[in-house]
Amino acid sequence: MSRDAWDMHGALTEGAQTVRVLRGVCLSCAVLLCAYLAYAFTHHLDPVSTIVVCFLLVVFLAVFTYLMLSSDPLRSQYTERSLSIASDMLEDIRDGLTREGAMAVCRRLLSETRAMTVAVTDTESVLACAGDLADDFPPGSMIHTPATHYAIEHGLAQSFTRGIYRSPATGEEREIPAGIVAPLRVRDTSIGALKFYFRSPRDVDRTQYALAAGYAELISTQLAIHELERQEELVARAELRALQAQINPHFLFNTLNTMAALTRTDPARARELLREFASFYRSTLETSGSLIPVEREIAQTKRYLLFEKARFGDDRIVDTFEIDPGAREAQVPAFVIQPLVENSVRHAMRMEGALHVRVSVHATADDAIDIEVTDDGVGMDEATASRLFARALGPMAADQSQGGGAGIAMHNIHERIKRFYGPGSSAKAVSVPGSGTTIALHLDLRGSIFS
Repeated sequence: MSRDAWDMHGALTEGAQTVRVLRGVCLSCAVLLCAYLAYAFTHHLDPVSTIVVCFLLVVFLAVFTYLMLSSDPLRSQYTERSLSIASDMLEDIRDGLTREGAMAVCRRLLSETRAMTVAVTDTESVLACAGDLADDFPPGSMIHTPATHYAIEHGLAQSFTRGIYRSPATGEEREIPAGIVAPLRVRDTSIGALKFYFRSPRDVDRTQYALAAGYAELISTQLAIHELERQEELVARAELRALQAQINPHFLFNTLNTMAALTRTDPARARELLREFASFYRSTLETSGSLIPVEREIAQTKRYLLFEKARFGDDRIVDTFEIDPGAREAQVPAFVIQPLVENSVRHAMRMEGALHVRVSVHATADDAIDIEVTDDGVGMDEATASRLFARALGPMAADQSQGGGAGIAMHNIHERIKRFYGPGSSAKAVSVPGSGTTIALHLDLRGSIFS
């Protein structure tokens, strides 16, 4: 906090105190003048003095009225200043209770209270300290005051006087005249403390105590929000890892059987498939929970198609890829495109004839990625297509060939997209029975949890 900001804060505080004093003086004088006027009218005192007293009474009442009305602007300025401080402090700890964020909070609050030192701790050690005693409490030093241990253990703000500690620099015992310790809590659990040290016990009053408790509550709220965001990201990553790590047993057995058969008829191709198969699953496991370029996801999709072509025949699956050069390096979570292509192969292929699958990826002007997977397979009716990405999956008829088996997989993809990319993203399916299906994904990169 700059010196100008501190001067403004002090001026607002002193101004509010001055207004209160002047209001009291004016009111007291007005009461005394009213008493004098009552006495003057009763005892018929000099009319001139009575007129002067009436004039003074009017003046004091006018000043009192003015001061009552002018207190709102002062209060408004002080409120705006407090809100500005709170907003800046929330920005300091947006990434959680880190040492850098804690130091920014300490420096900011040092200028907003009468404290000579402000410190932030976790449950065991000091994270940051700013002010006169900063050299005595460097980051990483252990918590020393019983009041801090009590505040963290019981979740209650504490004030103390004559706190004794041993200086790590000189080894001498030193005294903290007074202090306030307020716990930082997330979900009813103390994760640290906000500490204010003062030069004199007289500096610790109800205002300072309220400020300390209020700032600690504000920091705790922001930390709780950060924890929720972190948990949401962890859940999203865990869901992706679970989806990536699972091995479809039918796909595994079919691919192994295909390679086993090729070892007799086409050993060279069998060796090639075996290498690609190892690369396919190694990539699946290594990219779990991480961002990869679009072109790497496309390479993984092509490996999958290589195995399916070996199984069904090269003439049964005809694939086309249209990748915008501007989208090749775009970072997306792994396992976004390949499941869509797998869905087409598993559920859209006819008993005879070729299945044409086209994959297109384009970058948009609004910092997003559009992905489309189109096939000319058996398709599905409009009602089934509309349910593919519905949040509540209803029962599906057994004869709904593509939609019947794809619903749960598409639902999971939709949930991951929403969780990763936020409300600005979407997933939809357009299909015509007997003509094919198009799955379209819109990934809002600006709303991504990775941005």
